[in-house]
Amino acid sequence: LIAVALVGGAVGWGLRGRLGPEVATASAMRAQTLATAPTQSSTFAQRAAIAHAVYSPEVRRPVEVSAEHEDQLVAWLSKRMGAPMKPPHLQALGYALEGGRLLPGGQGPVAQFMYRDPAGARLTLYVSNEVAAAGARNPDTAFRFAREGSVNVFYWVEGSFGYALSSAASRDELARVSAEVYRQLAAGR
Repeated sequence: LIAVALVGGAVGWGLRGRLGPEVATASAMRAQTLATAPTQSSTFAQRAAIAHAVYSPEVRRPVEVSAEHEDQLVAWLSKRMGAPMKPPHLQALGYALEGGRLLPGGQGPVAQFMYRDPAGARLTLYVSNEVAAAGARNPDTAFRFAREGSVNVFYWVEGSFGYALSSAASRDELARVSAEVYRQLAAGR
């Protein structure tokens, strides 16, 4: 745990100050201005990027609970997050669920789902209710793009949750995957 904390701190320090959010668009999504202060959404995107940078290179333990135990993962994260947590299924886009983990956030738990494409590249979905807990509940969806070091992040706030997709993939690829994640989340409501 100390090694993970040190690596996380070093990655965070090395990546600090490089976040520059820009509004992104995707044809299947309606972009509007976030009702959150820039510092809240910037911190959220930065945390997602750091979590991706820390865990995605792992070979032996990239997730706490593997996709083979998805039912256990869903039950555990749902209990800890206080709301149903179900990983979107992205096989049609070329991403297989590897599993997930619980992460510490600034004010409580955060869920992270990890996916892998056939070439071995990883993509993570970071789910938090911290942005909303800070008074930023947003009935409208606003989609943003940020770059944190070599990690691209496509993120949005929907209702009481914030979502961030992180990967080395291009902005266009993240927008494409985000549209599908958004569609599945909306269908689940």
